Amino acid sequence: MPEWQPKVLDASTSGGWALAHCKQQFLSDSNGVLFPREWLKKQDLPVLAEHGVGHFGDDAIYLLELVDCIELPGCVWQGLRRFMLESDAETYKMLGYASQIGIWAREHRYCGGCGAPTQQIPGERAMYCADCGIRHYPRISPSMIVLLTRGDEVLLARSPRYVPGMYSTLAGFVEPGESAEQCVRREVREEVGLEVCNIRYMGSQCWPFPHSMMIGFHAEYAGGDIVIQEDEIEDAQWFDVRELPPLPASKSIARYLIDSYVATRLGLPQPVLPD
Repeated sequence: MPEWQPKVLDASTSGGWALAHCKQQFLSDSNGVLFPREWLKKQDLPVLAEHGVGHFGDDAIYLLELVDCIELPGCVWQGLRRFMLESDAETYKMLGYASQIGIWAREHRYCGGCGAPTQQIPGERAMYCADCGIRHYPRISPSMIVLLTRGDEVLLARSPRYVPGMYSTLAGFVEPGESAEQCVRREVREEVGLEVCNIRYMGSQCWPFPHSMMIGFHAEYAGGDIVIQEDEIEDAQWFDVRELPPLPASKSIARYLIDSYVATRLGLPQPVLPD
């Protein structure tokens, strides 16, 4: 399996392979998501921006960020979440990275400081405003995700956005001025009304939906009764590790946090956090 390596490539050169991306969806056909770049650029696509994003094995990969998801004969559009569930790890890494670059390119066509059009800087992943001299780089939004436990029980909640029946861990964005651990305490208190202790870092995972970094924690119950934040949480319950509801996808850090604790309580092999 080819390895994915992000790199800033010169989009003014010819050749290579291309991804077509629009609104966290990728164009694909029976051969996959990579198309001969020169062929794809001749298909009268509404290209918003083009970026050289890296190498997949020995092949140079470029991204065509499109204005709209237009149809091409023999092709379909597939969402990034589907690729997370169904594709191999290296392909998903490539698509996750490309999606973030595409969204960044779409959102930084104009300077946030003065509103003037921006331009790509050769050899650097940045958009430059000549009017005010600001460089706009891709941004990552830090988020915490936490599994709260109480002996053989885990606290799981569901959002109205989840598929029917599925429960997951609590998560939230880190706010200005707070640490990730402070975010854990605040989000748990806000979303389910509980206090936590013994917060322990478990790992992190890039979460390109659209541009988060999930920082994973395990925390223990310290007090309180469940009071859900109704505009965010549909339901929250304590579940015994032997009787869990439908859970998130196995490639997610949420599932890793749950599986890791279940393995500890039941004496099972420890899972591996997906890269």
